[in-house]
Amino acid sequence: MKKSDKIEFVSVVVPVYNEEGCLQELIDRTLAVLDGIGRRFEFILVDDGSRDCSAEIMKAASEKRPDQVISCILNRNYGQHSAIMAGFSLVRGDLVITLDADLQNPPEEIPNLIAAAEEGNDVVGTVRQKRKDTLFRRFASKIVNRVAQKATGVKMNDYGCMLRAYRRHIVEAMLQCNERSTFIPVLGNSFARNTCEIPVKHSERASGESKYSLWKLINLQFNLLTCMTTMPLRILTYFGIFAAFCGYVLSVYIVIRRFCWGDGDSWGQGGVFTLFAVMFIFTGIQMIGIGMIGEYIGRIYNDVRARPRYFIEEICGRKAEK
Repeated sequence: MKKSDKIEFVSVVVPVYNEEGCLQELIDRTLAVLDGIGRRFEFILVDDGSRDCSAEIMKAASEKRPDQVISCILNRNYGQHSAIMAGFSLVRGDLVITLDADLQNPPEEIPNLIAAAEEGNDVVGTVRQKRKDTLFRRFASKIVNRVAQKATGVKMNDYGCMLRAYRRHIVEAMLQCNERSTFIPVLGNSFARNTCEIPVKHSERASGESKYSLWKLINLQFNLLTCMTTMPLRILTYFGIFAAFCGYVLSVYIVIRRFCWGDGDSWGQGGVFTLFAVMFIFTGIQMIGIGMIGEYIGRIYNDVRARPRYFIEEICGRKAEK
């Protein structure tokens, strides 16, 4: 890709789940930005099984501006990343920008992402400045970033921010991947030749509360660990080697103590509870290892069944192509 390549058509994909409180503001602000970029655009809203009036707000916007605002209605909740993949399947733009619906990442940053992509980058990431999240969320984000860097070999500072831009060929490559568990920022970077990050503003949620509870954040960590890397299994292997070495050293020590000092029986009897404690520790480690292997086997099972990531129930606002 040459630096002189100009982006003519921009697609913006936003997953929506129970965001009726701020959705109309999101639509108005995003359209105001897109109207001012001087390029063709489409604004794709993906309803991820919302239980409020989000879908109705989206459809109304599509009726007002057909072929610019497209509403994709999924039949139930599949999760943020699956909803974004559903949006990717509909895009027609040269550059695809993802954005959260909660307005924590301002849509006014879109022109900055376009400018960075036109400098020759396949993927443009963002780094949230002066984050308004809780201390726990910031700590969890640091863990995600560290794991993602190890999994992809691409050092980016904020994989948790969904305000990102992808060249069309990167999106097409991601759509060819059939795994059920997908972490889009990591997947996109695995196909990119040139990447960059730009600073963006971060705001308080306009309304409602975060859809990521503590349990969902834990599940996200497991998904990231097991869908993109075998690092947990490798760590368990290394720890197993270390534990075996320690057991060997301990056995040699017991034999030497037995033959040199002759008090092996009394020493062994006196330390029986210590030995039990060590045994319980290693048994726990074995159970963790078995559970981790089971996690991978479960993902293999789900991928072999090859069921769709999502099911699109309705598309509103898209004109029939001639």
